[in-house]
Amino acid sequence: MRNFYDLTITELQDHLVQKGYKAYNADQIYKWVYEQKVFDFEQMSNISKNLRMDLSHWFQIKDLEIDSVQESSDGTVKYLFKLEDGSLIETVLMTNDYGMSVCVTSQVGCNMGCSFCASGLIKKARDLEIFELVSQITSVENHKNIRITHVVVMGTGEPFDNYDNVMEFIRVINYKNGLQIGSRHITVSTCGIVPKIYQYAKETIKTNLAISLHAANNELRNQLMPINKAYPIEEVLKACNHYFDMTGRRITFEYILLQGVNDSKEQADELSDLLRGINCYVNLIPYNPVLEFKYKKTDQNRANEFHAQLLRRGINAILRREQGSDIDAACGQLRYKKENAI
Repeated sequence: MRNFYDLTITELQDHLVQKGYKAYNADQIYKWVYEQKVFDFEQMSNISKNLRMDLSHWFQIKDLEIDSVQESSDGTVKYLFKLEDGSLIETVLMTNDYGMSVCVTSQVGCNMGCSFCASGLIKKARDLEIFELVSQITSVENHKNIRITHVVVMGTGEPFDNYDNVMEFIRVINYKNGLQIGSRHITVSTCGIVPKIYQYAKETIKTNLAISLHAANNELRNQLMPINKAYPIEEVLKACNHYFDMTGRRITFEYILLQGVNDSKEQADELSDLLRGINCYVNLIPYNPVLEFKYKKTDQNRANEFHAQLLRRGINAILRREQGSDIDAACGQLRYKKENAI
């Protein structure tokens, strides 16, 4: 039986009309499920008895199975979900001044092979389906009895390697009678798959784009991120400028600070020179160390100086506060430990 969370509003409307019902019934059902959190079709009192009965035969409304939960002292919560095929994925809930944010995983495993990231410790097994993406949000909402206000697709996997499902997921969560998460509150992060950046710029829903950069020159980025050999920095920045021209949306460049690797004053200057003239801001991210890798977190003083140097050079930047350092907060850590019984 198909999971209801797999359905965009258009697909549900088409299905209902094909079965002899009205297209407007789709909005009624969406409101019951996403706004009012009613998961029994029989309780949807403003639709006909026959439709309620048919819905029960066609669809199920089912959240993901929670395998385990880790809660940090700073309020960050990491979920390990078990999918129907037994695969494990991670989702992170973060509490911020501006609301409740969920970091969504887009694939089971990852093939990008970034040298600092735990996501790639287990290679990609498959893409996540639409309902598996949507259910990460609904499962967290229902477990915590909260409303999610912001979504970032930057968990395990490369979102643009699962492009079609990620875009349908965005349409579901953005819809006015769905989860109602505004397009300005949705961010998709990519390691730099250039053709998909151009495609993303054409989408009718104008969400935010984040680029995992982590180095200001091709030599270092090749070492950190193998994708750079296919799509070097110059091509990524050209695509980013096109995205801004098409959407008017400022771009975020993510830069994980790695001790002794990319965190010197000279590298801050190089990053400033690279990004000057681009409508963007830099999100400096403290590294969550991964046991299997050699990298270490930049100390706070050095991170502060790197941040200050960017500001002095006219680059809009923030130094993100550390979150989840006392749990397996890095993408892929919890799943890897579970599957390898570490």
